[in-house]
Amino acid sequence: MRKLFLAACLLQSINFTSSAQDATPNQNIPYSYPFYQKLNKQFYDRNSKLHSSIKGFYADDSLLNSRYSELMKVGTDSLNRRSWLRRKLTEEHLLNFTAPDYTVYADFLPDFQIGREFDESKTTWKNTRGFQIGGAIGKKFSFYTNAFENQGVFANYLTRYIDSNKVIPSEAAEDLKISGKTKDYAYATALLSFTPSKYINIALGYDKNFIGDGYRSMLLSDVAANYSFLRLRTSLGNVQYQTIFSYMLDNGAERLTSDRRLGARGKWNAMHYIDWNVNNRLSIGFFQAITWADAEPEGKRGFDFNYVHPFVFLRPIEGLNAESPDKLRLGLNTHYELLEKTTIYGQFMFDEFTAKEVFAGKGYWANKWAAQLGFRGSDLANVESLNYLVEFNTARPYTYAHYQRISNYSGMNQPLAHPLGANFRELLGIMNYSYQRFDFQGQATYARYGLDTKGTNYGKNINLGYETRSVQYGSHVGQGIKTNLYFTELKVAYLLNPKYNLRLEIGGVYRRESSEGLTSKNTQLITFGLRSTFRNLYQDF
Repeated sequence: MRKLFLAACLLQSINFTSSAQDATPNQNIPYSYPFYQKLNKQFYDRNSKLHSSIKGFYADDSLLNSRYSELMKVGTDSLNRRSWLRRKLTEEHLLNFTAPDYTVYADFLPDFQIGREFDESKTTWKNTRGFQIGGAIGKKFSFYTNAFENQGVFANYLTRYIDSNKVIPSEAAEDLKISGKTKDYAYATALLSFTPSKYINIALGYDKNFIGDGYRSMLLSDVAANYSFLRLRTSLGNVQYQTIFSYMLDNGAERLTSDRRLGARGKWNAMHYIDWNVNNRLSIGFFQAITWADAEPEGKRGFDFNYVHPFVFLRPIEGLNAESPDKLRLGLNTHYELLEKTTIYGQFMFDEFTAKEVFAGKGYWANKWAAQLGFRGSDLANVESLNYLVEFNTARPYTYAHYQRISNYSGMNQPLAHPLGANFRELLGIMNYSYQRFDFQGQATYARYGLDTKGTNYGKNINLGYETRSVQYGSHVGQGIKTNLYFTELKVAYLLNPKYNLRLEIGGVYRRESSEGLTSKNTQLITFGLRSTFRNLYQDF
């Protein structure tokens, strides 16, 4: 009893020395679309100079800092009249140490879910125990880490995907135990950030990145599992420049004959993106990414310092490597603030093309590109906190693939862009409304794509080398087994603690996949859970 009393006194003293935490100037805001859409008014405003397409954000702008701090205090008692236990459960970090020159916080992160898949009369569940530790030292250095231990039984369509690709969508492919119905896996994230001046930020992480203004990204998304990276950001006036050097694993790639190491084969990426706010309405960004890996017969190439220079156009360098296996991709991202609180945005990505074949109009297989067009906004119909998005995405067959799997545009068996890979069209809409601690979200998605039959390659699976392609000319989106996908999801949540997004959530999913000549695959799922953390776990594919 005495030990419990002393522990309670210690926790009370920790709480007493810290008030409700505001964002520090260098604090990273972990990327999660459901949370980031609540920042729409700060980013998609004619008076805003923020760069909306480079995520995750830092709370380095007064408007963003103010809004983030406001969201971290939803439903809290500013007069501090609530009991210590209630404050810990509903409005504060579990542990919070604050001093004039540093801040450190820590939380327990549960994700406990139970559900029912009615078509299969199957009970689904997830048992996740995690933690997060974050903070800042001064105004220049911040850190964040989380880790999770997970077990679960998934809906049948997810189980088929896991068993086939040996990956938990958006979470893990290493240390994964997938035998039987129950999946057992771990997940971790880490980020160290240093901002020596207001013009530059350096981050070292094991995490994800996202480029774009939409729900999806055709350039770089957070669909795949975490990977190691070094990220540099430079801001000068209306221009922000980002360079990412990353190392990813591909446990499905062919091993090198000279490689005696255990585990998955690795690949390197150098990704450069420059974003220019042309005026108060228009933003234009240019993207380039190059992927390379160890190559036979040496098998010891490693990091290529030719790609370190951040200002050089990479194709000439890539071309200097005789018979280079490296793969370059180029992209464009733009948004225009069409109306007050309404923005139209788009992306275009060149994977490969031959000019004479483009104008010939014969559907040459190597004319590979992807595109996005959408609009999003806030306060729809003048309803405060009603956010919305409508988006169209498409990618031609064989886009993101390469002649060898190891240099395709994927990480840990999942695409680095769109979760459907290539050879698809998709239309989706999302609406979100928040009232006090209640949050309501609905999503509807329709996609059409072409599947492969045994021994064929019609271009949807980016892990297949394009030298095995089934089409030379006449290539078109949807070739193969014509398939329609309908996905609808509704969620209602009650926010218990905004500091780490702890919430009670009930959700329903209807999914139907129908293919020519095949039996439709239907999913009707309802789930209930106690959930937390800020992260995207994609299941809408």
